[in-house]
This record gives sequence, C-alpha cells and structure tokens, in this order.
Amino acid sequence: MNFLPLYINYPSWIHPEIFPGVPVLGLIRWYGLMYIFAFGTAFLVLKKLLKEGALDEISSDGTLRKATEDDIFSFIATGIIFLLVGARIFSTLVYDTSRIYWKKPWLIFWPFNSSGQFTGLAGMSYHGGFIGGLIGMIFWCKKNKRQTLKWIDAMVTAIPLGYTFGRLGNFLNGELYGRITSAPWGIIFPQAERFSASFQWVKDFASKCNLQISSLLVNLPRHPSQLYEAFFEGLVLFSILWFLRKKKPFDGFSGAIYTIGYGIFRFFIEYFREPDSDIGYRIASDTNAPLYLNTSLFNISTGQILCLLMVLGGISLAIFSYLLSKKENQQKSA
Repeated sequence: MNFLPLYINYPSWIHPEIFPGVPVLGLIRWYGLMYIFAFGTAFLVLKKLLKEGALDEISSDGTLRKATEDDIFSFIATGIIFLLVGARIFSTLVYDTSRIYWKKPWLIFWPFNSSGQFTGLAGMSYHGGFIGGLIGMIFWCKKNKRQTLKWIDAMVTAIPLGYTFGRLGNFLNGELYGRITSAPWGIIFPQAERFSASFQWVKDFASKCNLQISSLLVNLPRHPSQLYEAFFEGLVLFSILWFLRKKKPFDGFSGAIYTIGYGIFRFFIEYFREPDSDIGYRIASDTNAPLYLNTSLFNISTGQILCLLMVLGGISLAIFSYLLSKKENQQKSA
C-alpha cells in the first residue's frame, strides 16, 4: 500500500540568489532584499505613528514639539548603523568558537577571506543587533534632545513586522532550519545534515515520515523554525504591540512588552531550532544529547540564555519606566 509522504520537499526553484546564473543580477540575493523590505516596513509603521501623534512631545515650557519624517528617517538610519555593528560584533565574539576575532579584532569588519576572496560580512546576531540598535536609539535621542522612552516605544512597535521579512529571508536561504521532525509540515532542506541509513533509528524515523530511503545518507524533514519565528516573533508580536500602542499606561511600556514578548517567544521556539553544532548547549542535563533532537527541556542553548536575559531586562525596564512616570506625574501635580 502506498502512503502519502508526511513531509514537504523544499521547493527546488528557490535559490539564495533572485536571478541565479545571470551576470551582475546574480549578485542580488533574497536575504538582502528582505532587509530592504524590513527597514522600509519599519519606516512606514513609524510614519503611521507619526501621523497619530505618538512622537509629539510637550516641552518644559508647555509648547508642542512635533516630529517630522526627516526625524524618523534619521532615527531609523542611526539605529540601523548601530544595529549592524552590534550584530556583527556579537556574532563574531560570542558565536564564533575559533576565537580568531578575539586575537585579530580588525577581521570583524574585513569582508575578505584568507585567500583574498570577497565574502561580505557573513554572520549576524539578533541579540547583538538588539543591543546595538538600543544604544543607537538612545544616542540619537540624547543628541536630538528627544524623549528616549517615547521613541523606543514607537520603534519596537515597528520592528516585529519588519523582522518577519528577515526570517523569511533565512527561509529563502535555506538556513537556520530546525531539528528533525515527523510532523506533516516538516521540510527537507537541501543543505541540512544527512544521516547514515545504516542506523536503525534513521530507518524508523524515515518510516514514520513515509520517506523512502534511496541512498546511504538520508536527509530527514526539519522544523521550519524560520517560519515559526516569522509568525510569533513577527506577526503575533506586532499585532500585540499595535493593539496596545494607544493604551500604554506610560512611556517605556511598549519597549518592555516587546523585550519580554520576544524573549518568551524565541525561548520556546529555540526548542525546535537546532543549535550551532560548534557551540551546542550552554547548559545541558544530558551532555551526550544529539543537537538534532530535543531530548530535554533542560538542555539550554546560547539563544535561550540570552532570551532569559531579555525577559529580565524587559521586566526591569517596565519597573523603571513605571517609577519614572509616577515621579514625573507627582512633580506635575505638586
């Protein structure tokens, strides 16, 4: 009896390049295009918030100071620069296990390999980008004498929708896939690690997916964790922040909700996402646990530790913002 396969083959027509094999145009990649969409979306959301008056400020003398499109463009541009710097530094110093960047830090932004071939700046870290972007926003607000928490609230409302495009870019690159799964929506990614068909567990797993073994090495279905992140850390988190944008009790509230929400969503999605093979788990109840399977909730990855720190940071921001708002209201009523 024939059974339908309980998995999805990664579409063969999807390539990292938009125009593969075409001179010059072949250099244009989906991932880069998704970044443009992400930043463009963030600008449009901020522009909407600008029209709603979310960035208007009352100065100490009682006059209204309205923000402009030039302000939000400058704000985003500054944030992007700091974000990219932070993402690159964090990726090379935290996630790279060769330690070469600690010994030769000038290579962090060197876009060529040891053979002189141009490789670009391959390797970015979300958490590094989060720290860098935050520093950039604070820097811009202090330089332009703007209310930092108000502008951060606006920016975090705009980020998740743009982040959705970033994770779609990862999917189009066929990278950052999850652990193996027998779920019917599991996807066979062409670049994923293959397993020897000589192992009985591989045969059993393939049988569970109705996958026919036709070679010595088997490519098993994976969780499309990039799409999980695009949905929960992108669309769902954006919907929450967009709904709360006019209901926030104090400035800094949206920033806290974003930080806590992202940390929680990402923490649980990490259980479906395979950790980097050269790093593995930072905390493990089973040190021999294979990375391609989730064998214990107490096997904690680097990303999960950073997400827990984000949750704690978000809670701290909420407390700080509330106390600051309470103090300012008391001063106004005195």
